[in-house]
Amino acid sequence: MKETIIKVTVSDVRFPTSLEQHGSDAMHNDPDYSVAYVVIETDRGSRGYGLTFTLGKGTEIVVCAVEALSALVVGKALGDIVGDFRSFYRLLTSDGQMRWIGPEKGVIHLATAAVLNAVWDLWAKAEGKLCTKALNCKWTRFKVKVGADLQDDIRRCRLIRETIGPDNTLMIDANQRWDVGEAIDWVTRLAEFKPLWIEEPTSPDDILGHATISKALAPLGIGVATGEQCHNRVMFKQLLQASALQFVQIDSCRLGSVNENLAVLLMACKFQVPVCPHAGGVGLCELVQHLILFDYISVSASLHNRMCEYVDHLHEHFKSPVLIRDACYMPPKDPGYSTEMKEESVRKYHYPQGEVWQGLRNQ
Repeated sequence: MKETIIKVTVSDVRFPTSLEQHGSDAMHNDPDYSVAYVVIETDRGSRGYGLTFTLGKGTEIVVCAVEALSALVVGKALGDIVGDFRSFYRLLTSDGQMRWIGPEKGVIHLATAAVLNAVWDLWAKAEGKLCTKALNCKWTRFKVKVGADLQDDIRRCRLIRETIGPDNTLMIDANQRWDVGEAIDWVTRLAEFKPLWIEEPTSPDDILGHATISKALAPLGIGVATGEQCHNRVMFKQLLQASALQFVQIDSCRLGSVNENLAVLLMACKFQVPVCPHAGGVGLCELVQHLILFDYISVSASLHNRMCEYVDHLHEHFKSPVLIRDACYMPPKDPGYSTEMKEESVRKYHYPQGEVWQGLRNQ
């Protein structure tokens, strides 16, 4: 008898990070870091855990989307899924009715990522392996948020550059704040601080806008990085074809899980553009560590101009939290995709019934 999926459950888990403005930026001033947290169970008692990252409001919509997709998952044999993963991916992304609210973008694709992340975790645990199977210094690369006030950006970039010195790397991130012309003008004013890149300078959908910015900033030695809100592999293909970015920022929960991220890793390798994943949030560091290891070992075989974001935040809620040593991600040791959260954390931060949210409501 093949091991068969018998149940898919999903929880709305939110952390009240807006109380102290953790994670806020020029576009998102009050995020409550959250996840739609998926648990897949089989008839042999095995469990796989997956998630997708959100900023609070709207997580309940992603939960509904996961529940809608679960009908396509329950009853499937794990061996059949991994034996033809391409067909299973298409099953989730090409349903004749649900694809209308995508396809392969927006809420339905976030839900797809959560489900597929759980399937990858389940499979890796069944095999007794990491999701993707080895790295290496001290903090030398730093990023600062910009875009709200030019004079304040100049003040802060100057302060950071003076603090880190001329040899360490500075990046700046506008979180989609500007239009194209404004982005070029603003970053040109910050060029004296020698940023390696400007991240998300404009709308994530504006591929030709990114290409214009990229071309204008090239003489200044400043690259464009984007991708954390890139809907799918097709958009990444167009960004790469248009020479619109110099750094690819995949996201473990925005694209369709490992499946779609592998396609982007291969395209980035073809175009010789380094991959520097988006991380932070809730669980993103835990997931992307597997992807950067796979990229290094099996695709790019290079660390040149490659880095991965890290934020020391909310890792304590995971059973296998990411481990950083000398400013480097250490390879995880536990089988799976590092997605399993502690049951107590899920219970306490479940929205709106969890004790943390009940306590805030009663204040």
